[in-house]
Amino acid sequence: MEFDRRDGHFSMHNSHYHNQMEVFYLFEGQRRFFIKDNVYDIRSGDLVLIDSNVLHRTSGLAEPTNERIVLYYGPSFFEAFAPEERELLLLPFAGGNPLHTLNLQEKMAVENLLFSLLQELTEQPPGYALHIRNTAVSLLLYISRLIQKRGIPPVQEPSPVHRKVTDIVRHINHHFAGPLQLDDIAKQFYISASHLSRVFRKFTGFGYTEYINITRVREAERLLRDTGWSITLVAERCGFESLTHFGKVFKVHTGLSPRDYRKLHK
Repeated sequence: MEFDRRDGHFSMHNSHYHNQMEVFYLFEGQRRFFIKDNVYDIRSGDLVLIDSNVLHRTSGLAEPTNERIVLYYGPSFFEAFAPEERELLLLPFAGGNPLHTLNLQEKMAVENLLFSLLQELTEQPPGYALHIRNTAVSLLLYISRLIQKRGIPPVQEPSPVHRKVTDIVRHINHHFAGPLQLDDIAKQFYISASHLSRVFRKFTGFGYTEYINITRVREAERLLRDTGWSITLVAERCGFESLTHFGKVFKVHTGLSPRDYRKLHK
């Protein structure tokens, strides 16, 4: 669990994906969230639910000061539950729109659970770990019931530029193994290269080349974990122009060489 109050503009500097599920609640301020292949503008009282291994990044909007709390649920957290209970607790992360805007009553219920978690973690009275675990379960159960009652909210209606960036992101996600030169993609989507470069960063928080590299590295991680393919073949299948380039980019984003990553995850 992380609680932060940030004064002034702040954007995440690194690519961000992990095997934990994430619950993000904004107490105050405004943020822009890029999640998977879409962009969401969030305000105070909004709840964001992110599944494991989904690429996401936040950046600032007009109001720079923000206060938020983030809870991370690791896969092992759910192992103790019966299958039907596990399915219910995982419902908040099961696809659809990750953004949920709460009404006043729902905000109060969620904030009471979050403040209870913070108080227990700060004071650490006897049995605090048990209280935290039970309250973390209660939070997911509350959110799951809320989703069952209200359904998945509709995705925000995007602007034309937003739609174009989303289309380009989805194109990259599906064609990362092939050439994706900025000039070529700009022509394909009828936008100037300079404008594409600007709006891509504005809406996603990533530079154009940075996003391509992250997408390729994530797939390379999967192949290194789940297949016996040679590192050379993994590099080719993920769109890297050379083994040297692959090793350099992979280490930037993971802190490990492809060989060391495979050893660690086998």
